[in-house]
Amino acid sequence: MSDLPTPLERARSLSRDRALTEQADQHAITLESILAVLRSSRLADAAARREATEIASSALIRARSVHEQQESVLEPVAEAFSRLRTELRPLIRSGPLQVQFAEPPARGRALPGPVAREARAISRTAVLSLMDRADAARARIGWDCDGRNLLMEVRDDGGIAVTAHDDTLRPIVERVAALDGTMDVETTPGWGTTLRIEIPLDPPSAALTVEGAEELTDREKQVLRLVATGISNQRIGDQLGITANTVKYHVANLLRKYGARTRAELASITHSHDAHSPSAQTR
Repeated sequence: MSDLPTPLERARSLSRDRALTEQADQHAITLESILAVLRSSRLADAAARREATEIASSALIRARSVHEQQESVLEPVAEAFSRLRTELRPLIRSGPLQVQFAEPPARGRALPGPVAREARAISRTAVLSLMDRADAARARIGWDCDGRNLLMEVRDDGGIAVTAHDDTLRPIVERVAALDGTMDVETTPGWGTTLRIEIPLDPPSAALTVEGAEELTDREKQVLRLVATGISNQRIGDQLGITANTVKYHVANLLRKYGARTRAELASITHSHDAHSPSAQTR
């Protein structure tokens, strides 16, 4: 009898891991908020204690209702963004970072519960990383929805050049990748950094999977799946933590194995349900 976990057990384990990560993020934001209040020179001791007590009380209420929140199937995008503002308010009210919020469309498509939770976690992580860096005074967080993807943007005025490979962004990169999303980092030394993130609202199409392509390496499968989304080699490299030249090398191998001439042809092959083997495409 096999001791390997079943797909259902793996899914439940992943769900538990994500829930624990969400709770850890909530605890981190609460502790950061309390510390910011207690260290604030703008508040008297009594006022600081009252504020810290209020933050702790609100956190306890959220902790008690976390189960109900996780059971939510869909969450309106405007409501999810409003919850993010509420979660960040204690931290930015007493901290040195000024944060502006760009509201999503009120009638935007509702977000699946896991997407809404992870989007808030990504936004909170971005704010915490900016406060840890201490080189930014202002930030802007905006959400939008094009009907198929949640579009997130985080801008700051920090003077330090940042890339997707930096440790400060690693938690965000991992969360975005886990949601089958993409992230683009645009940074200009002395002017600031912009993170643009797209998170699909629907699970990836089974037609994009290449699990049956036995002649492909794991890395080639990852690259092939991202090629099918139409993004550039640079963005594929950012998502996978490799250089654009390495991506180019893998794409060249995929073109050869599938007998394709262009990236577009390669992408169309992955959309074909009967394209399960590179050998089936070569003549």
